[in-house]
Amino acid sequence: MGTGGGPQRGAEATVTAGRRALGILGRVAKRMQAAEWLGFLVLLAYLLMTLIPGVLATHDPIEQDIVNRLAFPSAEHWFGTDELGRDLFSRCIHGARTSIRTAAIAVLFSLIVGATGGLFSGYVGGRLDELLARANDILVSFPGIIIAMALIAVTGRNPIALALVIGLVNTPAIFRVTRAVALQVRVLPYVDAARSAGASNLYIMFRTVLPNCTTEVFIQALLIATRAIITESSLSFLGLGIPPPAPSWGSMLNTGRSYLKRMVWYGVIPGLFLMGLILALQFVSRYLRRATRS
Repeated sequence: MGTGGGPQRGAEATVTAGRRALGILGRVAKRMQAAEWLGFLVLLAYLLMTLIPGVLATHDPIEQDIVNRLAFPSAEHWFGTDELGRDLFSRCIHGARTSIRTAAIAVLFSLIVGATGGLFSGYVGGRLDELLARANDILVSFPGIIIAMALIAVTGRNPIALALVIGLVNTPAIFRVTRAVALQVRVLPYVDAARSAGASNLYIMFRTVLPNCTTEVFIQALLIATRAIITESSLSFLGLGIPPPAPSWGSMLNTGRSYLKRMVWYGVIPGLFLMGLILALQFVSRYLRRATRS
């Protein structure tokens, strides 16, 4: 009887967990507005472009066909070709991977540096808090794009270095949020109780204080991803971003503006791809802010 009840209980637990998950998804769906639904679906499409660009793209994004350079849209080349005969549709698809990969590395770096710095600053307080807060204010006082251009002049146009530089200039946002929450939480009774029970400061910071920051930090991470994508495209537009022949929406916009009279779509379509990703991230972050504060 014992052996027969085990699988049955396991099946019942699985069904219960499935119903609970469906219930949560149902409540989430009811609270989402039409624009937010669209944002999630568009963001999912961009994630697919990032994960499986070779499946979605119709051509190799760096393969040149000089004979068919600046070709008009056709059944073979849906968006036409560029000045080197490369398929514009495939380059736009692979451009999503460039932007999202850069944003992911930048956000990860910002989270590690900003959250750790803000946590120590807010929890420890005193001179360390003053020093880190002033350093953060100095970093905020300079335009991020100017700092990025200066650092790229030193590090070069390496894609990883570019992403880390973009992450560095967006660190202050995570630092401020984490520090503000740490200043509030460190004086609460359950933190004093953990300290009285013999918990170390590191344990309290990362197991007691940090979990209270996760919601705000995650929302800030989406906003940082938006800024990172814009910064990467801006630097590529200026010729300081991802080095060619790697596809980047910013560099495509820069080149496409020279052909606006002949091929207006060359200078417009990469911008539409960029705008779609930015709007999708904005709608998703708006839903998360509204859901966590309602």
